[in-house]
Amino acid sequence: MHSHIEKLANMASKPSRMIIGLMSGTSLDGLDIALCRLTGEGLATKVELLNFTTIDYNQDYKQRVKAVFAKRQVDLQMVTLLHPWIGLEHGRLINQCLQQWQLTANDIDIIASHGQTVFHCPKRQHQLAEFPNATLQLGDADHLALTTGIITISDFRQKHLAAGGEGAPLAVYGDYLLFSSPKQNRILLNIGGIANLTYLPSSQDASAVFSSDIGPGNTLMDAYIQAHFPGQYYDQGAALAKAGAINANLLAALKQDRFFSLDFPKTTGPEVFNLAYLQQAQQQSASQGLSHADIMATLNRFTADMIAHAINTLTTDLQPFVVYASGGGIHNPLLMQHLSQALPNVSFASTADLGINPDAKEAVLFAVLANECLVGGKQKFSNSQAGIPSVTMGKISFAD
Repeated sequence: MHSHIEKLANMASKPSRMIIGLMSGTSLDGLDIALCRLTGEGLATKVELLNFTTIDYNQDYKQRVKAVFAKRQVDLQMVTLLHPWIGLEHGRLINQCLQQWQLTANDIDIIASHGQTVFHCPKRQHQLAEFPNATLQLGDADHLALTTGIITISDFRQKHLAAGGEGAPLAVYGDYLLFSSPKQNRILLNIGGIANLTYLPSSQDASAVFSSDIGPGNTLMDAYIQAHFPGQYYDQGAALAKAGAINANLLAALKQDRFFSLDFPKTTGPEVFNLAYLQQAQQQSASQGLSHADIMATLNRFTADMIAHAINTLTTDLQPFVVYASGGGIHNPLLMQHLSQALPNVSFASTADLGINPDAKEAVLFAVLANECLVGGKQKFSNSQAGIPSVTMGKISFAD
């Protein structure tokens, strides 16, 4: 037996594993790094979040990634160069954290790396019959593993695609294993760049679980701020949106995209919902003369309305449930106010009430996927009707 395989076998037989989960979202604000201790597998999985931080990306990182992010025409050489470069950068940031946490590579079993999504392209978006669903995450795991000296599991979305899924949202797997409850129907709502949700029935019946992207979360709001207010990356405290007035015509135009009429489950990304999309909606609604504040107020309401619409559509025949929210959007007070007003009979909480920091949730969920790659496989979880294939995800990169 190769020493690498022996090491994986020993790791899988341990009572617990130390796994660093990484998440770098479409907002491009920074790298989420979650140090987790995991025990068990399947529905018996337990996670202890030992340390968590988000390291902000510097301007150089953001500019390099934005040059190829969500664009159909890019410099192929730059895409090729960014793949190892991002792996090296993420490895450097992990080494920085380990030093701060007074840990060494030997203290960590696995890194679970999401990578940096630069283009998401499900078939319903590209509409080319001869091609399958596709997605692209940069950040080579071999470079990351060699930089840190830690075995790395990465590229989780490709197996989901290969099995007929759309590669997103993957949160459903970790949501089901960590947050299912026999006592409560739950919706796990994540408001990142794109908003998505997972419905978890108290029956814990996998065939009744569903998950889907909803539409824009923060992506349009953040893109607008970054385009018009240099040095700012988001509307802090919703200050600008609060100062504006919602424009009904622009709001109606924003809601016209065909994505919103597609059946659930579905996926999308900034490839669709970007500043060009906003400009087209402004032209259609003759609202080009709006102030920055009015546009931000309308974009904020647009995000809230589409989340509320999705929750209402998907829960028409469901028993009472609680929504547990996570992601950067939960820190937007106006957005959360709109949601509460649009869903007055819905109970809202945070994943903190379930024991997981809402800012760390997605990084933690990738640590769970890595744990399943090592010790799982016994808890079969799938729902073909909801686009959830039963697969083991992740590719293993050794540290030598």
